[in-house]
Amino acid sequence: MKKILLSSTFMLTAFMVVAQGALVGKYFNQFADNEDYVKVSISSKMFSLFTDLEAGSEDEQEFLKAVSKLKGLKIIVGDSVPDSKKLYTQAMKDISSGGYEELMSVRDAGENFQFSIKEQGTKIEELIMLVGGGKQFILLSLYGEIDLKNISKIAKGMKISGFSQLEKLGHKEKEEEKK
Repeated sequence: MKKILLSSTFMLTAFMVVAQGALVGKYFNQFADNEDYVKVSISSKMFSLFTDLEAGSEDEQEFLKAVSKLKGLKIIVGDSVPDSKKLYTQAMKDISSGGYEELMSVRDAGENFQFSIKEQGTKIEELIMLVGGGKQFILLSLYGEIDLKNISKIAKGMKISGFSQLEKLGHKEKEEEKK
């Protein structure tokens, strides 16, 4: 009985790790050979290397603490995408059918963006950011154990294209705490 329980737990854990980032993985595969898109993938090993750094300031300590629980980051960026509206609409459908909960969205004439999360119990296991408008398309998946209070610290510490949008989510969280 213990062997069955252990192997079931192992298989479920392995499935959950594979499932994280799967949505963005689909788009990574779709655009693998397309040079119009920049594709960035950061592994859990890279995040674990951050924990070996010595932090000087309090901000650096908070950044290292926040990234120590991350398992991966995948980003797809297209700056001159002729069908960005179609891609954005399809990605929105994929996100809503994938069990993600919308946190925040902004839609205007120039740019649309949405933040969604997937939770496991009380922990956020994946944060999806989707940006589309004009000819731009960005899809970002940050997965692991995510604390929304630290999102803006992570965004500032990792200067990656499209990541600045995450700072908006951090500011939104601070506004809600004040209320």
